[in-house]
Parts: sequence; structure tokens; C-alpha cells
Amino acid sequence: MLRDRNSETAFPISILEDMIYLDNNATTPIDSEVLEDMFQCLRENFGNPSSGHNIGKKAKEAVEKARQEVAELINARPEEIIFTSGGTEANNMAILGTALTLNQSVKQVQSLPRIYFGDMVQGKAGHIITSSIEHPSVMQPCKYLAGLGFEITYLRVDRFGLIDVEGLRSAIREDTILITIMHSNNEIGTLQPIKEIGKIAKSRGIVFHSDAAQSVGKVPVDVNELNVDLMSIVSHKFYGPKGIGAIYKRDGVELRPILFGAGHERGLRPGTENVPCIVGLGKACEIAKRDIQGRVSYAKFLSEKLHRGLEKEIPDLKLNGHPDKRLPNTLNLCFPGTDASSLIEKLKGKIAASTGSACHAGKHTPSPVLKAIGLSDKDAFSSVRFSVGKDNTGEEVKEAVRIILI
Repeated sequence: MLRDRNSETAFPISILEDMIYLDNNATTPIDSEVLEDMFQCLRENFGNPSSGHNIGKKAKEAVEKARQEVAELINARPEEIIFTSGGTEANNMAILGTALTLNQSVKQVQSLPRIYFGDMVQGKAGHIITSSIEHPSVMQPCKYLAGLGFEITYLRVDRFGLIDVEGLRSAIREDTILITIMHSNNEIGTLQPIKEIGKIAKSRGIVFHSDAAQSVGKVPVDVNELNVDLMSIVSHKFYGPKGIGAIYKRDGVELRPILFGAGHERGLRPGTENVPCIVGLGKACEIAKRDIQGRVSYAKFLSEKLHRGLEKEIPDLKLNGHPDKRLPNTLNLCFPGTDASSLIEKLKGKIAASTGSACHAGKHTPSPVLKAIGLSDKDAFSSVRFSVGKDNTGEEVKEAVRIILI
């Protein structure tokens, strides 16, 4: 049974009654308060927000209330929040939408605010800067754009997974139109110097996007402090429903749609709104704003307890990622000489965790993120990610250590 520490009632999930869930970076269980609001919406609020009658207006009000709640969590304005189907769509919208906007003729560019465009020249697609450890939903759109004539610079990271800010500054060119760097890495948890990058991008008039899928709801995120123009948000990473997310778009930033239809979401995301899930995302944001400081300290306590417990019995255990500049809930560990897939299989039914390695068509490939920070194939194949959540307990972590060491 997962216990909601902010509710007197426990939210039972039968599949986890005998299992310790330490894979919260993959997804989180839906918070009981979120479920209550979603169920109420499903029961009472079936209207189409675009309808002009009272039932439609009630649904519209629910959507706008959620928009306000998302905005308040990240210190934005409600009109700067666009709902999407999740992080993948938000990242694609940010990257492809920016490219569509800026890959225009000189005449079209000159009619828009110059600060967002740099020195574009007719017939030249433009230059984009990203990192070598981004999520596939950033990597693949960049790869697609490279095939259309855009030039992509992939910044390398150090052994902790951090990009070099001065290296990024040096990579900027006259035709750089976009910088897209994740706020935190989903595998190793490393937090990037987004605030510093944002200052550089702003001073050069370059659009700056950050994939904050793993950060929002886990650590404080302020879009104004970070100087971001675009930011991706994912509901199911912080106790909201799957299939819903949002993109923050700073007022004044031009972004062309990548889907076409009616004029929903300020013309950027056509399609009838998924009202119950939007309500769920809004509630998850309201709770995160209320509980964020407690979540940070509690996650840090649990992950450190897990790390210390394993390190005490495994002296050569290695931490992948930055020792301090890291999501408080994320612990990626290398167990030298141990095959991580075998360890995960051994833990099956007892502990839920994950590896970053993949197996496709019988070929085992190491995690690109772990390779990017300098791990050998052998060490990459020996690494496991544990990610704690608000519903875990100290006793569960203690038991997890015991099971792993058996």
C-alpha cells in the first residue's frame, strides 16, 4: 500500500502491496487528491470547453483553473501555459515550432521581434545547440531538422553530466536560433546550470528551451529566475495522470504549430481538451507548490539512506552523476562486476528500479547518457537507477538495501 503522506487516507495499489517502488523517474502513482478531483470531473463535468452553453462553460472554467495552477507552480502567467499530450509533444512543439518560425525569409523575419531571431539570412536554415544527454524527444526532432538543413551542435558533458557554460557560449554563432538544454537528466539526475545558460541566450537574442520533465514538481522551478523562453512540463512525473503535459511559452516568443486543426490552446494545440487529465495536472501542480520544500528534503533523506546502506556493504560502489547538483530523489549507481539486467531480474516482484541500457533485436546497447559521462560499456551495463518518491518510507529503503545485498 502506498501512503500519501499528506492525506489521512491511504491509496491502495494492490500490485505494489509486496513490492517496493523505486522507479519514480519512470512514472509516479497518481496522488489521492488528484484522483478525487479527476473522478469528480469525470462524473460531473463532461462538457466540451468550446461549447457556448453552461455545461461547456463549466468545463472551460475547469481548464482555466488548471492553467492558473500550472502557472503558479512555475511563476508564469496563465496565458503562457499551453496544454499538450505530454513531454514528447511539448519538446517537439518547442523545437520544431521554433524552427518553423525562424526558418523564414528575411522579409518575414524582419516583421517579428528581432530579439528572438538573431541574424537570419535568406536560404539558411539556422543553427541549434543542444547537449549529448538529452531525452530522445529532443534528440530526434534535432536529428529530423538536421536532415532539413539545420546545423546541430551537441555539447559534450563532463564526468558528472554537466555541460560547460563557456563551451556553450563559444558554440553560439550568428545564425544560432535555438538552445535546448534539459533542466535535469532523467537517468543520472544531474541539474544543468539553466539560469546561467538563460542569461547567455537572452543577451544574444536566442530562443532558449528547457525540458523540465523530471524537475517540475520535484524541485523548485521559476521560469523567470531561469530566463527560459520555452519549458516542457510532464504530469505523470509528479503524481498526476499520464497523457497530459504542458509547455510554458513566454509572452512574445513566436512559435508555429506542428499540429493543425481548430484554434484550441491559442492556436498552438488543436483538439478538444482532455478536461479530466488537465484538471489532474492542475491539482498535481497545486499540491506540488504546497509541498515542494518537504518533498525535496524527504527525497534527499531517502536517497541518501539508500546510498549509505549500499555503500557500507559494497565499498567499490560508484555514483553516476553529480554528487550535489542532482535531483534529490535520483540515485544512479554502478555495481562493478554485476550485470544490471540480471540484478533487475533478481529484484523483479520485490523492487521496481531500472537501467538505462536497451536491448533491441537481440543487441544489448549501453545507455548513451552513461557513455557520454565516460563510463565503459562494462560499467554502463552494471548501473541501475533508483528513484524514490513521496510515498516511500525509510523502512522500505532499509528493506530494499537488504534485498539488493542478498
